[in-house]
Amino acid sequence: MKFFRSSSDSAEKNPGSAQGAKRLTRRSSSMGQLVKELDSEEALCVLDLGSTSPANIRYCTERGHKIYSDDLLVSSTDPSLVTKDETGKTILDSKRFLEENLVYPAAQFDIVLCWNLADYLDESLVKPVVGRLWSLLKPGGSLLAFFHTQEAGPDAPCYRYHIVGADTLEMQLIDLRSDAKKGAARNSSPNNFRLQRVFNNRNIENLFRDFASLKFFLARDNVREVLVVR
Repeated sequence: MKFFRSSSDSAEKNPGSAQGAKRLTRRSSSMGQLVKELDSEEALCVLDLGSTSPANIRYCTERGHKIYSDDLLVSSTDPSLVTKDETGKTILDSKRFLEENLVYPAAQFDIVLCWNLADYLDESLVKPVVGRLWSLLKPGGSLLAFFHTQEAGPDAPCYRYHIVGADTLEMQLIDLRSDAKKGAARNSSPNNFRLQRVFNNRNIENLFRDFASLKFFLARDNVREVLVVR
């Protein structure tokens, strides 16, 4: 869990795995809409669910916002989280996971950048994590999430997203081999996190059923973008 009040020079000079690989660029209609909030004069509190991104830190802090980052995908690879439910099925201990992650005061954040987390996170953690995010958002706060469509396929690469413009994101492949926290990643392929499931529109609506509203944006790269309001 990391908190930044200003741009991180050390992160620029010593980039980690999320900054080390070749990046692709994509347009994002939902990000374009969310940027209208980020460009407001009001100081906001943002939660970025991914590895430290100097680009995201810079984009937010230059506008006077506070930004926290929490890499839940990497945290979910902790082998000690593995347990079994009452039927003997192997799951991750969601209670312990939430005791160790997303530990913030209720209603702290104006914006949560969830990215593609739900598609790659272990199924036993998805609903508990979304429930925690609901409690962390202020009423009226926004959450941005990406979901793959059925056409993406199970080998769809997992990317880290960096804000580089009003409606433009850089996508960087997450490579666990070079991640300092890699350990035993039970939810990943040899080089990357693996797509766990595909949510259709009804699945997404059910996932965010406690939120006030959601809006869908269909992109060209087999990704469905969703902007959710608490």
